[in-house]
Amino acid sequence: MLLLKQMYPKEAFGTLYLLGVFVVSTVWGVGLAMAMSVVSAIALDYFRDWPTIHFMPFELEDGVVITVFLVVALAANFVAGLARTRAVEADQRRREADVLAEQQAALRRVATLIAHGISPSEIYAAVAEETARCLNMTDTEVARYDGNDAAIIVASHGLHALPRLGVGERVTLEGDNVAAMVLRTARAARMDNYKDAAGSLPARVREVGIRSVVAAPVTVDGRVWGAVYVASRRPQPMPADTEKRVADFADLVATALANAATRAELIASRARIVTAADNARRGLERDLHDGAQQRLVSVGLQIRALADSIPTELDGFRARLSAITDGMTGVSNDLQRISRGIHPAILSTGGLGAALKTLARHSAVPANVDLHIEARLSAPAEIAAYYLVAEALTNVAKHAQASEVNIRVASENGILHVQIRDDGVGGANARKGSGLIGLKDRVEALGGRMEIISAPGRGTSLFATIPVAIESSGSPY
Repeated sequence: MLLLKQMYPKEAFGTLYLLGVFVVSTVWGVGLAMAMSVVSAIALDYFRDWPTIHFMPFELEDGVVITVFLVVALAANFVAGLARTRAVEADQRRREADVLAEQQAALRRVATLIAHGISPSEIYAAVAEETARCLNMTDTEVARYDGNDAAIIVASHGLHALPRLGVGERVTLEGDNVAAMVLRTARAARMDNYKDAAGSLPARVREVGIRSVVAAPVTVDGRVWGAVYVASRRPQPMPADTEKRVADFADLVATALANAATRAELIASRARIVTAADNARRGLERDLHDGAQQRLVSVGLQIRALADSIPTELDGFRARLSAITDGMTGVSNDLQRISRGIHPAILSTGGLGAALKTLARHSAVPANVDLHIEARLSAPAEIAAYYLVAEALTNVAKHAQASEVNIRVASENGILHVQIRDDGVGGANARKGSGLIGLKDRVEALGGRMEIISAPGRGTSLFATIPVAIESSGSPY
């Protein structure tokens, strides 16, 4: 203190005290800051002539000093508090922005899966996983309602070490539970404590260690299809915005279901069109065979009988009639080949295996057929596979310059797999107007997929998968 007095004049020494008050006031609360200001002002007056210590009566000057110190303390404390408040608000906004960005990223990931047309079961699993990650929950489920008294878990996500409701588990909705609330109100709901809730579902919830649940409905075409649930094992309730955040994921499930329904309707519509076209082809083939072709044969026989009845002196006329008969026989044979090309009879009578073996025998390029089909398949699947192989063999003969073609057809788990490989020049492109475009449309109309790999100089490989239905007995045609 003596050193400070020698270094600074009295005015600067007072300013130093004031600076100390300012620093302390920015850190402490307002009460402590004001007390510190008063004590500092008294101490300044008391030690002003130190080491000569004396107490002076309170004067106006002392009041001014205390007032100045108090004003500085209050101003500093107010500014510091405002700065701290704004810092906290900024940090809160940053955290909220991070949470929102994370949720938006999760929603985009699920939306991308929906756009790619993956199965609903995969969408359910993705929604459960992304919801758990975004909301930092140990348990999430997606369930669909089974009537008005039960729900079935279709996706479940949680820590492997913890027990939880499993996929396929059916739970009844009697008593107090969030699932019943959502079904009844078609709105998001929560239960912050399952401790005293009655019913089998609350008992199951308590059994796996869950304390609280929040759920949001999955609504499709105005009907509550199911719900997305998040569950917490912590004693404290989940945040107030949990319902809204869960509802965003529930909306994605609804979108996935709507897309799946639309896709199924589209596939069914395209399949009906393909089936109608195939039926028309079969009808045309039958009409040509049973109608026009038979009439040509009948007329030819009549002309031949007329030629045989002509006297020998009219041999020139008889020869002309015989030539007409031969021409009509040729037309009948051509018509027979055309009708068989419209719809091969062997496909209807012998099935896909026999039809493909016939194609291989008549192929201009040697073809090997590897069949793994144990039963008759649905007519649309067999027809699609037949024309797929027929068009591929035609393209190989015309463009591939191949020495061999390998064909493998197998039916596994309700899917017909068709693989066609050649050792030709490659470079095939189905987008350039080849007949494979129509075959691709036919395969996709049945809900299947077709892919062509044809690198220049490395041959061409065609892969197709076609959903099929096994015919238990009788002809599918």
